[in-house]
Amino acid sequence: MGSPKKNQGKGLFAAMTSGISMFGNAMQRSVTGLLGYEGVEVINPEGGKDDAEEEAVRGRWKQEDRDSYWKMMQKYIGSDVTSMVTLPVIIFEPMTMLQKMAELMEYSYLLDQADECEDPYMRLVYASSWAISVYYAYQRTWKPFNPILGETYEMVNHGGITFISEQVCHHPPMSAGHAENEHFTYDVTSKLKTKFLGNSLDVYPLGRTHVTLKRDGVVLDLVPPPTKVNNLIFGRTWVDSPGEMVLSNLTTGDKVVLYFQPCGWFGAGRYEVDGYVYNAAEEPKVLITGKWDESMSYQPCDMEGEPLPGTELKEAGGDTES
Repeated sequence: MGSPKKNQGKGLFAAMTSGISMFGNAMQRSVTGLLGYEGVEVINPEGGKDDAEEEAVRGRWKQEDRDSYWKMMQKYIGSDVTSMVTLPVIIFEPMTMLQKMAELMEYSYLLDQADECEDPYMRLVYASSWAISVYYAYQRTWKPFNPILGETYEMVNHGGITFISEQVCHHPPMSAGHAENEHFTYDVTSKLKTKFLGNSLDVYPLGRTHVTLKRDGVVLDLVPPPTKVNNLIFGRTWVDSPGEMVLSNLTTGDKVVLYFQPCGWFGAGRYEVDGYVYNAAEEPKVLITGKWDESMSYQPCDMEGEPLPGTELKEAGGDTES
């Protein structure tokens, strides 16, 4: 069986969206045309057509800084701006990418539960919930500083975990990290490719993440979805990650495929994640659903992906099921 149906149950909303798309495009053109920046889209995920003009002038930039930066960045539209552009300090937060990498360890107890769990499919439920947990921190839209080549960051005894990361390449920027406790080892190579689109930035993760569960030696491979940073210059900056996350058990062939819904009009679909745990024959075994800013839940399912009779939706991260 393939990936779960996307936007399932949202046929009415999809029809409404297609019906008003022409009006939405006209509104965006009028706002950016008013400011003198045709083709630069301004989006408010929680708002609507009435506040588009107000959103266009909101954000972290002063008007004169915005104008100057926009003139400088126009030549980079369509390019990878990972390391070739000098950015103003006002968009940074006081931490480096090496420190930000460590944030994935905040909910590492889910990996502990995965290691303790004997059910191979529940292992993937816990492990995928851990992988999703870091997206809540991505709502901070400030950029971390690029570390210098050879710079390291170490976090010791955080819930029994030792974490260390190092900047291993300067151009393009690349970091490597390792974490370990009694239940798992975690190894990551962080490398990004970007595409600058004027008022937004597409970020494509090219690095790899491996987790080894120590009890049985199970190796998990994580491929995250791409991320889109909206309203870099005009409007209120916010982040969306539409697309698929795949977490594969390299030892058994089982995998999780989770679809991050794109944010639609008036914030519809934002934060929502749906998918399945599949066995090695690509048959669905567990339904997973939730919101990446709240919690994830699971329920056993049949071969068609429908919940099994007599089962109920449970929140991941509770008592371990063996």
